[in-house]
Amino acid sequence: MKYLILVGDGMGDFPIADLAGKTPLEAAATPMIDELCAKGEFFLTHTVPDGFPPGSDVANMSLMGYDPVLYYTGRAPLEAAAMNIRLAADETAFRCNLVTLDQDGGGRVTMRDFCAGHISNQEAHILIADLEAACATATFHFKPGVSYRHLVVFKSEHPGFVTVPPHDHIEKDVTAYWSRYLAEPAWKELLDRTGTVLSGHPVNLARIRAGKNPASQIWLWGEGKMPSVPTLPERFGISGSMISAVDLLKGLGVVGGLSVINVPGATGYIDTNYEGKAKAASEALENGDFVFVHLEAPDEAGHQGSLADKLTAIEDFDRRIVRPIVTDLRNRHEDFRVIVTMDHFTPLALRTHVSDPVPTLLYDSREQQAGSGLSFSEKTCREHDAAVDNRLAAGHQLIEKLLRHE
Repeated sequence: MKYLILVGDGMGDFPIADLAGKTPLEAAATPMIDELCAKGEFFLTHTVPDGFPPGSDVANMSLMGYDPVLYYTGRAPLEAAAMNIRLAADETAFRCNLVTLDQDGGGRVTMRDFCAGHISNQEAHILIADLEAACATATFHFKPGVSYRHLVVFKSEHPGFVTVPPHDHIEKDVTAYWSRYLAEPAWKELLDRTGTVLSGHPVNLARIRAGKNPASQIWLWGEGKMPSVPTLPERFGISGSMISAVDLLKGLGVVGGLSVINVPGATGYIDTNYEGKAKAASEALENGDFVFVHLEAPDEAGHQGSLADKLTAIEDFDRRIVRPIVTDLRNRHEDFRVIVTMDHFTPLALRTHVSDPVPTLLYDSREQQAGSGLSFSEKTCREHDAAVDNRLAAGHQLIEKLLRHE
């Protein structure tokens, strides 16, 4: 028996007038997911425990089978694990976004772009290397990640202020949050220096000439220390793999005891290497029991507020991830159980995450169950859930449901 969890990050949304009151998930063509849904079990999953922020870190930790109430310590330490960074007891990892901030003469700061125009790996790595050379101290060190997503390792006591995700404040005034950093002398000195390095950097000057948003500053958030969790092989006796473009999911794979597969050309957006990810999943299942495939593109489209990109991302998830993986398993005559879901909603109208329970389907290739007979969408799942009272109250129980196959 093979087990799969296929995640379209941020696919969930609210009804949109331009789609005649449909959500992108309802409007997109998803024939493979709809087929699995009609023949499988359909229910809502509460991936974000009450009182927790609806971030991909919390939600995907739930999908991986770990209760955030017990194990969540922050986003950045998971990304550190993916980058093979060992945190000492007195070190804290901070997520370091390359962002575009607008600062006027009166001290007002606006978050123009949380990802610096989806800056490329090549450009970003040059910037992070130069920031490390010019701005690193005994307290702060820069570590390169993917695109706009990087880390700062901080060696001292936490300054005590509360950080916020930049993608929650797109095109909004962030002066109050920025002031928290500036109130701490060591942090103010760091940000003064990073701003100086980035403002006249050749990479940014070239981006401005090309009409792209520059990486004008860094934004530090999601801090924490490394969690200690039991691995999935220890808990369930399975071997498995994690396939994702982003370090957060790779880090969850590392701490969960999975093999992390790095797919060339996996970008975390709609230009990602879909075929490479699907092929890697099929190959991983030849010898392993379990694979977790994560697609970031719908979430990024939601943050960008791009309806066209979100529709494309959802349809590509169905056509270029779900279909080839399922087709390969069927051609190999493998028995399998697959979950198709999302970690959270990223509504286009809000351009950030919400904690609504997410539609989830569970399909067993042996097709012993009657099946829901439904297509896959937020509305049909809510209506079905209300009719049969089938909500999975805690997201971390989902993997246990997947592995129960008697």
